[in-house]
Amino acid sequence: MSSRMVTIAIVVQMAAVVATSAAIRGDEPPPEPATAMVLVAGNVWDGLADASLGPMEILVRDGRIAGMGRRVERPDGAPVVDLSGHTVMPGFIDCHVHVTMRPEDEGAIWAMSPADKAVLGVQALRILLDRGFTTVRDLCDMDFGGYTTVSLQRAVEKGLVAGPRMIVAAHLVSTSGGHGDARPLVAVQTPVTQNNLADGVDEIRRVVRTEVSRGSQWIKFGATGGFASPADDPAQVPYSQAEIDALVSAARDLGIPTTPHAYGDEGIRRSVMAGVRSVEHGSLASLETLRLMEARGVYLVPTQIAVVRFARLIDDDAFWQAVNEPPHVRAKYRRHAKAILESARNLSTCGVKVALGSDFGTFPLGQNNAAEFAELVANGLSVPRALRAGTSVAAELLMRDDIGVLAVGKTADIVAMPGDPFDDITVTERVDFVMQGGAVVRGGQ
Repeated sequence: MSSRMVTIAIVVQMAAVVATSAAIRGDEPPPEPATAMVLVAGNVWDGLADASLGPMEILVRDGRIAGMGRRVERPDGAPVVDLSGHTVMPGFIDCHVHVTMRPEDEGAIWAMSPADKAVLGVQALRILLDRGFTTVRDLCDMDFGGYTTVSLQRAVEKGLVAGPRMIVAAHLVSTSGGHGDARPLVAVQTPVTQNNLADGVDEIRRVVRTEVSRGSQWIKFGATGGFASPADDPAQVPYSQAEIDALVSAARDLGIPTTPHAYGDEGIRRSVMAGVRSVEHGSLASLETLRLMEARGVYLVPTQIAVVRFARLIDDDAFWQAVNEPPHVRAKYRRHAKAILESARNLSTCGVKVALGSDFGTFPLGQNNAAEFAELVANGLSVPRALRAGTSVAAELLMRDDIGVLAVGKTADIVAMPGDPFDDITVTERVDFVMQGGAVVRGGQ
């Protein structure tokens, strides 16, 4: 049996176990979404405005927003949810997650079976949904040969697993010795074959085509080295311009967008010139390169809670002891800390499109990835720009015109939180009502 079939089998088995245990306890099965529902919000932000819009009612019918206003139609029998003490806004979107990863398993993740990682994914997806993330883009599983996140994406679509809708790049396409090469983590004498390694134009085209044929909806590639990987550096540029051009072109011919893992300025520039849709991290981007991205309409997903805070706290021994990173990680951050902090400040002075991404999966599950909103604000972005990064701008990046905004006709992905994020951005970390596609999945009692 293939690794992907094993993954699907374990997910199906888990769903069956959940259903069986509910039956044993006498629990009722999950309710079907009401045909119509009215939300009474004390405050609304629609995903676009520069400020909150005040009290409003929202009529949800058949999974979509059917009405918005100070007073909406109340169909007979439609339940009314009182959110008068809350701010209501579009469901959050995290454009950079790794649901099958855990920092405590970083060294061993490559040795885990697809089935084991599928279980981790099921856990992570539920957590993300409860926090208000109704859509996520997963940007690579650490798999030598499987396609675990593709299987999870299909399981969510079928209703076998509760979680955000997923958009998936199965693997990080990498050079030998690059950020996605796991071989330095295993014994030299251990024979390893990785399906994501590609050196040279012909190999790159082959790997891109294979990724798409196996279900990848994005292609992610390593345009620079990284901080966590032991054998490279964030400033290194493993792929030539010709190789990146070939990768982006091969994906474009198949109708698939591309995004690089890219910290260093030169790797970012090469990727932008090749025509990528977004750049992940971009932590060492110069102001000139940020303006180039702005001019070419390339989105930046800065993952600041996973990068900038490490640079800011580079001399805090207690912090580094708590995160328990290998010595090479701190050494790299120390080398690049000044440039990271400067680039984060520069982001607030240009108009590059910023989409929220947290790098969820690279930090403990107990750390709320919605803290990315506050981190963006702490590093200079305005509150409206930070909020749009996790809603309407993220939806634009993902080419989804049905989510990210509260408006009549849009999919009813809606979250609510006590307080007003324009007064305190950290209330985004205290979501207690979540609706996805018109169905209440948290709160609402």
